[in-house]
Amino acid sequence: MADRVAGPTTRIEGPDGIEGPDDVRAALRLHGYLADQGLATVVYLALVLHRPLLLEGEAGVGKTEVAKVLARWRASDLLRIQCYEGIDVSQAVYEWDYARQLLHLRAAEARAEGSGRPVPETVEDELYSERFLVRRPLLAAIASPKDRPSPVLLVDEVDRADDEFEAFLLEVLSDYSVTVPELGTFHAVVPPVVVITSNRTRDVADALKRRCLYHWVEHPDFEREVEIVTVQAPEVLPVLARQVAAAVERIRALGLYKPPGVAETIDWAQALAALGVRTLDEASVAATLGAAVKYREDAERVREAGIAALARAAVERAGVERAG
Repeated sequence: MADRVAGPTTRIEGPDGIEGPDDVRAALRLHGYLADQGLATVVYLALVLHRPLLLEGEAGVGKTEVAKVLARWRASDLLRIQCYEGIDVSQAVYEWDYARQLLHLRAAEARAEGSGRPVPETVEDELYSERFLVRRPLLAAIASPKDRPSPVLLVDEVDRADDEFEAFLLEVLSDYSVTVPELGTFHAVVPPVVVITSNRTRDVADALKRRCLYHWVEHPDFEREVEIVTVQAPEVLPVLARQVAAAVERIRALGLYKPPGVAETIDWAQALAALGVRTLDEASVAATLGAAVKYREDAERVREAGIAALARAAVERAGVERAG
């Protein structure tokens, strides 16, 4: 049976050495994530209040990376649920290892046949013990060992899941408990750090939003995106990093179907650096545009706006004289 313990008691205190949002911002930066003050504040509150954190924003702005960095910073496990239409309890919470159960049953039958005795009645109970329980991310997060840092539970792209899964998730997060009918109810001794992301392909239910702290993650401003590229891709020359960030800033203003995210900015800068490009020009932008823009219609719109004009504007915005 699962241990039944009292639910968690909320205490208003930060992690070791963390006294406020500025400390969170510094810790995230130390692990490669450059958060603005708003995001650092809501992360701090999620940690001290033991509340789930719902991050919404366009694809590629760094929502998922927040959970990954939190796990690295806290030296804890990252347990990820990648949502999709039709996801159910067996993918997210638990399932039984049917193959091992069948082997166990056959072994019991073979022993009984060899001894000339019937199969013990206890075998059926043994089939539904923790020995055969496969813990998926939700249950693993709830039933995490007491002697380890509480894990980071990432529920990624919850907007892709069905309403039924969203309702189930709300129920679990209301008291951080999961019931396995054959074993009992598992309660979290210390709540996991929960990060839920949404690309807003549909609206998340109000009930789930009320349970969470909420933050809309914007694309970074120009200077912060330059800094992100510099940190994540140190092999890229500072001049080129500024020009790529400026070009992406201009591309996002074109109203594309899927504007490039921060990940695409980094990819583009690395692609250009790998080709030995030192400063943007029409030829280098045209040759590598696919690193930043991933839809044919969007690429056509960029080309219609003018590749040469894009390169010139990026160089000017970066504050660097165009070479040649």
